[in-house]
Amino acid sequence: MAPMARTSSKRKVEGSDDSGSDDEPSQVSQSSKKPRVDEETQESQSQSQSQSQTPQYTNKVLPVPVVLPPKPTNTTRIASWNVSGLAASEKKGFKDYVEAENPDILIITETKLNKVPANASLKSRFPYQYWSISATKGYAGTAILSKQKPLSIDQTIPGHPDPQSVKGRIVTLEFETCHLVGTYVVNAGQNLKTLEAKKVWNQHFFAYLRELDKKKPVIWAGDLNVAPTAIDLTNAKKNWNKTAGYTEVETSAFKNFLESSEDPKGNQFIDVWRNLHPDERAYTYYSYRFNCRVKGIGWRIDGFVLSERLQERVKVCDIRGEIYGASDHIPVVLEVDGTL
Repeated sequence: MAPMARTSSKRKVEGSDDSGSDDEPSQVSQSSKKPRVDEETQESQSQSQSQSQTPQYTNKVLPVPVVLPPKPTNTTRIASWNVSGLAASEKKGFKDYVEAENPDILIITETKLNKVPANASLKSRFPYQYWSISATKGYAGTAILSKQKPLSIDQTIPGHPDPQSVKGRIVTLEFETCHLVGTYVVNAGQNLKTLEAKKVWNQHFFAYLRELDKKKPVIWAGDLNVAPTAIDLTNAKKNWNKTAGYTEVETSAFKNFLESSEDPKGNQFIDVWRNLHPDERAYTYYSYRFNCRVKGIGWRIDGFVLSERLQERVKVCDIRGEIYGASDHIPVVLEVDGTL
């Protein structure tokens, strides 16, 4: 394996609700009082210094032309992007990104669509399209668009007690060598009001991934809605157990799943980007509020998680930090050897 690190983007801190997303972690607002020169302030200053070394793109519309690395031969490129509303994103550069990235498979989350779109350019590029529409109008929404034909398709989580709540949040495709699962994971909500729903999701979803993994290895991608560790968000201490996506309940569930702690005989999974970049701070979501992108205040909540035995096939896992303006999230890309 010859992993390559390319561009990355910085991440934000959250606590007030973000108008750009219907279901993302909320942003902990900064105190109006003069900050104390304590351990947490020093942490923020240290993060700001490290982030200043990476350019912060602050455009509101994706600049063109978009130039991205060409896809190597004999690889499959999978791109995942929370577009924070597909209709809005299409007006701000979505098409330009897709043309430049030219992925073999595109996972789109938070589409906010009420029906399958009639997009001729997407249809010509991706002949196999699977759209999961939420039961709630204008909410959630997940899709996988593919150049490769899957063997089977599913949009459910077996055993989940509220199937209606799962609609618009998951698409699973089975291919010859693996399962690909795209998700817009439940958010614990402002003031953690839906943390119980997140617990239910985690319980049944992680069990589902383990069952899939017993048949074929798994690629899980999309908006994971959890910042796994303190390095995955700005101002971790202020957000701990107060903000959706960074609570003991959520981080422990994610960690236990990776390590198969609840199933000692189960296979382990890896957080691919973090595995390739163990010490780097890079973010995939910046709230539109509080000038978070300018300040480098973000969260890494989008990504790829793989069955560990797929690791040897990974060539690249990138956060496309320069693709900013068409969403409050940033695309994440995985390249693996061969076809799925």
